[in-house]
Formats: sequence, structure tokens, C-alpha cells
Amino acid sequence: MYKANELIFNSEEVFFTSDTHFKHKNIIDYSNRLFNTIEEMEEVFINNWNKVIPIDAIVFHAGDFAFTGNIEIIKNLISRLNGKIFLALGNHDYQNNYDRLSIRELFYAVHDIYNIQVEDDELEQNQFITICHYPMLAWSKSHMGSWQAFGHLHLSKTTTSNEGWVRNHLRATSYDVGVDNNNYTPVSYQQLKTIITRQCLKAQ
Repeated sequence: MYKANELIFNSEEVFFTSDTHFKHKNIIDYSNRLFNTIEEMEEVFINNWNKVIPIDAIVFHAGDFAFTGNIEIIKNLISRLNGKIFLALGNHDYQNNYDRLSIRELFYAVHDIYNIQVEDDELEQNQFITICHYPMLAWSKSHMGSWQAFGHLHLSKTTTSNEGWVRNHLRATSYDVGVDNNNYTPVSYQQLKTIITRQCLKAQ
């Protein structure tokens, strides 16, 4: 297992996303994505990504980046995306051997899980966040206010009954940062903070 522990970042430079599934035609039907082709989907994702993420930003991608193991295709996709991409390996990333060195070198970092700190001037101490492809019941410092950013579930704003059950069983301090849950757009630290603060107030 690859682990990266407690890297420290500024609150203005950190973004989160997951489950882009570039080059995955079947994901359009599977996740009810509003696109006719994977080319259309990818152009929307890339444009949305670059609209919100500065060139020198930090992007934590919580897995299932693309449904291909072709190095040139992956390299081309990364070259079109702003920011330094820290990939947390998802099930499809393993399926396409993203843990091999030739692909890991294309990203800024590749691990199974990240435990990071974000410097937030509005808080008395740094905010701890765990990033993993899969949602968890507990994670590092979860009993001390740490958040978790995850993917995999492909939740969406149009909630099905099954998704409603899932949401009701997630911790208030965790959030699905996947594209299907966020208008096909990465989430900033400040947005994540607002969402989790709202979830925690609702859970009280």
C-alpha cells in the first residue's frame, strides 16, 4: 500500500475531485451522465476543471481517473489539466495498472490514501483531511474533527432511494467529491468546508 501522511497545504491552493472516468464510454449510462459521447463528456470535464483550478494549484483526485492504461492517452489528458494532480488509486486505476511506475510518474504523486493538513486562518489549528477512493466509517483523526473526501459511489444531486440510504449512513464529516455529485466540476477547499459545516449542523 502506498501512503502519504500529513502533507501541509494552504487553503487557497487545494481542490478535490474524483471518478472522472475519462475514456469510459459505459460510465455515461451507468452514472446517468448528460452526454452523448465520451468526447463531449471529456471536453466538459476539462473545461470545468480549468475554469476553477489555477495552473499551480494542488488537486487531489480520489480515484478512477481514466478507463485506460495507455500511457500516451493518460499523458495527454494530464497535459490538458491545470494543477499538480495527487491521485488516490481507485478500483479502475488498479484494473488498468496505475500502480506501475511508468504511470505513477505521470502524476505529481500516486498513493492509496492521503492524510493532509490544510492551513485555515479561520480555524485555531490546521484542518486534517483524509482522501481515499472509498468512503469510510472512520479514518485518521475522524474522532477529532478530520474530514474525509471520497469517490466511488457516484452520488448525484438527483438522489435515488438507494443513494438516499447511503447518504443517511455517511458521516457528516465526509463528502463525495466525485464529478457526478458536483456538477462535473472539482471542489475547492472552501466549498468542501461549507458543505461539511452544513452537514454537521444538519446532523446535530
